[in-house]
Amino acid sequence: MAQMWITMGPQHPMTHGLWTLRVKIDGETVVDTEPELGYIHRGVEKICESRDFTQITPYCDRLCYASAMTWAHSYIYAAENLLEVEVPERAEYIRLIANEMQRIASHLMWLGAYTPDTGNLTVFVWCLRDREMFLDLMQELGGSRMHYNFPRVGGVKRDLPIGFADRARAKTKMFLERMQEYEMLLDESTIFLIRTQGVGYAKAEEMVNAGVTGPNVRAAGVNYDVRWAHPYSVYDEIDWEPSVEKQASIKGADCYDRYRVRMEEMRQSALMILDALDKIPGGADTHYSPGDEMILSKAPNRAPEGASGFHHFEDPRGESMFYLQGGGEGRGKSPYRMSIRSPMFITIPFVAKTMIGYKIADIPAIMGSFDPCIGETDR
Repeated sequence: MAQMWITMGPQHPMTHGLWTLRVKIDGETVVDTEPELGYIHRGVEKICESRDFTQITPYCDRLCYASAMTWAHSYIYAAENLLEVEVPERAEYIRLIANEMQRIASHLMWLGAYTPDTGNLTVFVWCLRDREMFLDLMQELGGSRMHYNFPRVGGVKRDLPIGFADRARAKTKMFLERMQEYEMLLDESTIFLIRTQGVGYAKAEEMVNAGVTGPNVRAAGVNYDVRWAHPYSVYDEIDWEPSVEKQASIKGADCYDRYRVRMEEMRQSALMILDALDKIPGGADTHYSPGDEMILSKAPNRAPEGASGFHHFEDPRGESMFYLQGGGEGRGKSPYRMSIRSPMFITIPFVAKTMIGYKIADIPAIMGSFDPCIGETDR
């Protein structure tokens, strides 16, 4: 049978965003792939060079709609490194709580989008139901539903609202109980297991060489988590451990391994939230007014010429990085240069090649298991 090229995207459900995967097939078998990115490139890095350090935060919120809170914090840590700012410990605990809530909400968005790809619509509805609980909590912090603009250079915009701790504990504990229902519905589903087990193998060594990070590489047994390997914020003061799928096959991690590692990561995030609420300095029920030194320290608005700031951050999709260069007095309050490292920009071209040898019907299961986000990929 003659080989031919077919196009999946930019509107195909498999893409989970605006991009195109060109697939060369021999019958039903994939023999080659070519990813085409750049459909929604916005030039964020260049735009940010004409904004001051506070104005940049909303742009970072929009790098990934499913994980706005973590991307904004990733930038803020780099800005604080550049401006040499000391952050109050209470603010760091609040940041950790917000980031882990966002991680859960992001993984729920992934799981909800992934299960219809593999034949289960029920879990999609369940995921959106539980995601709403954490969106409600983050809305209390930032004031918005999706783009929170919550972190500030030197701390956070506002303290935990009155009664927030009780609501957060109740919803987090409820979610931990509901996770058992998710696992029962998926781990005992013959259709889900057939679509994910033994499909889309990715070897640990190949992923590490390609620069793939986050849950995707931990699914293959690589114990690397930025929060653990290079602790920032107060992650070294919280009881938790990285989610690593230690039972991965010698062939590498398959789609099922990538599902399992994210399920365990949500569980760890929930436990971190509960632990942080118990350990937060001053108590979770104390409320300081906006701008108080307990939640926001004073930061300079200009960076010295030639100074640079860098931070790598454990995003829900892998290791994100920000590099900032100061422009001195002549540049004003903006960074002279800014560069963003997106984990998905590295991962998507790698995933495209892991599909070779599988069937066309396996492509949605393989691609979705890596949790793509095109907003951060194209930037």
